Amino acid sequence: MTETDAPAVLARGLTKRFGAFTAVDHVDLSIAKGEIVGFIGPNGAGKSTTIRMLCGLLRPGSGTARVAGYDVVEHPEAVREHIGYMSQKFSLYGDLTVRENLIFFGGLYRVPRRDIEERIRNAVTTAGLAGREDALVRTLAGGWKQRLALGCAILHRPPVLFLDEPTSGVEPEARRRFWDLIHELASAGVTILVSTHYMDEAEYCNRIALIDSGRIVAIGTPGELRQRHLGGTLYELECAALGAALQALKQAPGVIDASIFGDKLHVLLERAELAADLQPFLTRHGIGAGAPQELRPSLEDVFVRVVSRPAAAQAA
Repeated sequence: MTETDAPAVLARGLTKRFGAFTAVDHVDLSIAKGEIVGFIGPNGAGKSTTIRMLCGLLRPGSGTARVAGYDVVEHPEAVREHIGYMSQKFSLYGDLTVRENLIFFGGLYRVPRRDIEERIRNAVTTAGLAGREDALVRTLAGGWKQRLALGCAILHRPPVLFLDEPTSGVEPEARRRFWDLIHELASAGVTILVSTHYMDEAEYCNRIALIDSGRIVAIGTPGELRQRHLGGTLYELECAALGAALQALKQAPGVIDASIFGDKLHVLLERAELAADLQPFLTRHGIGAGAPQELRPSLEDVFVRVVSRPAAAQAA
């Protein structure tokens, strides 16, 4: 493998413990240049701790990692010079203007003085903040702050970008516009690892790493994950008593799995023809139900299925 072919991010056995608590448990991860990988999992799953180790901000307890060609333990400063990092709190200064924030972060990232004005113009254009350069950041809506924070993180044109739950608390329309910016950066060759607990955002990624309790429990493209971890036909079912129906269906013939999604049930069946038996089965248990409707599985279905399986089954 040549240097150009080497992964932009490579982790092997990355582990971090805080006392008796294991926050990150032997994580293996490889990300190619220009690839967008989604780090998907619930709060407390280990996403932020993993990203902090890959950024050279937190020393791993064991394992190895190289980012942009640099070892995160031996050369953490070099790693930090070659990455952009954006946290969910955006790390902006509310009492400074848009332009003042950009100047400040340009200084932190050691952007040459001869380049700073051009970089600021590009960041303002990227963030869609033209005409608001003199606005105090505290007066901006969440979506504008989000895009400004991204502009600040890429002022020094890093080859690798870490985004730690950057869309948390931002309205859906602003989240979608933000993902358009991410894809523009990736098409220019920037490698991006983005963590989120929004399952719908996983669809925007080239590959997805599902993490739970500090371990990567599945990794692949959205299509691969659906095929590999569901392996049946998914149906949606309206029921009068969700809890009772859920317990009953888990014992029904041909039901691989059943979960509550909002005010409905998602039922995974071994074969499509078994759907006709669901209503009669529930009726015999004294539970009224509507006709089952076939669904295209979402990645949330995959995640619920994967994290609910026993560890032994996941390893099989």
